[in-house]
Amino acid sequence: MNKNLIFGILLIFIPISIAGHFLHWGEVVIFLSAALAIVPLAAFMGEATENIAVVVGPNLGGLLNATFGNATELILAFIALKSGFVQVVKATLTGSIIGNLLLVMGFAMFLGGLRFKEQNFQPATARLNASAMNLAVIAILLPTAVQYTSKGIPTTTMQTLSVAVAVVLISVYLLTLLFSMKTHSYLYDVGMAENETEEESESPHQPNILFWISILLVVTIGVAIESELLVDSLEEATADLGLPALFTGVIFLPIIGNAAEHATAVTVAIKNKMDLSVSVAVGSSLQIALFVAPVLVIIGWFIGQPMDLNFNPFELVAVAVSVLIANSISSDGNSNWLEGILLLATYVVIGLAFYFHPVIEGLA
Repeated sequence: MNKNLIFGILLIFIPISIAGHFLHWGEVVIFLSAALAIVPLAAFMGEATENIAVVVGPNLGGLLNATFGNATELILAFIALKSGFVQVVKATLTGSIIGNLLLVMGFAMFLGGLRFKEQNFQPATARLNASAMNLAVIAILLPTAVQYTSKGIPTTTMQTLSVAVAVVLISVYLLTLLFSMKTHSYLYDVGMAENETEEESESPHQPNILFWISILLVVTIGVAIESELLVDSLEEATADLGLPALFTGVIFLPIIGNAAEHATAVTVAIKNKMDLSVSVAVGSSLQIALFVAPVLVIIGWFIGQPMDLNFNPFELVAVAVSVLIANSISSDGNSNWLEGILLLATYVVIGLAFYFHPVIEGLA
């Protein structure tokens, strides 16, 4: 079944979630329907961004894609942060990194490997991305280490440290954009050329920019509304469903927010475009670590909902393990179906560990 048809069918959950809210159909119905409604909205947000990027040119378009690439996760996390669910926001961020590196890239390598014996992508780009991911691990590891190796460190001190680290990470993110789109764009030309060729063959006419800007605005509002419904029903619905808070944040919510990217990465891998597939999976993880998480730290500081980079140690272990195996598998610029299975198996093991981990007693 065509993925656009699936996303179109899922749009029915938008009126269901809204009706459930006003007609009091129960928190579980609202939570599940809002979660399913976010999936097609995220897909249409990505499509609108890509079409606008075609019109405005490669440099501004690349910046637009980089900025809106994880807009769904940012909106959902912001609303959860505003509601005081700080631990869930942190879990969702780590879950997005883990999901993109293991679940998305795993499925892409596995399904692509079933059609093609071996698939290749640029090892130089993979090594650069690996180094950037290592920085992300260091950036969330050290504030946590400060907390656990200090006695009675004030909350304000941890917040100040986190904001300072967030500024460093955002600066690095902006420099990676400069590197990939300007000074060393030739390293990324293969994936971009494949993407442009595919878009040209499918869309010979220039997109209507006003139409797609309107779609982007409407979809963004829709994501905000559905995220509000999901967050409002989160605590009671997860309790009724028997889902642990940590598992919900790390596994369930990131899958919802990243569904459109999952579909894109797997689709292009099956077409033997592994450069583009790996770029989607790893690029999304980098954007979460170097941009979305730091932005949320700064936003939380401003709105009076302090969020620091002192993560749960078990989440850090899971992120470090994910980065380690993803870097190990992708560093040679070659993939096959067994490597995809290794990534998926790691994700399953991590998911089981989070399901049985009793660390968080409450959501907030």
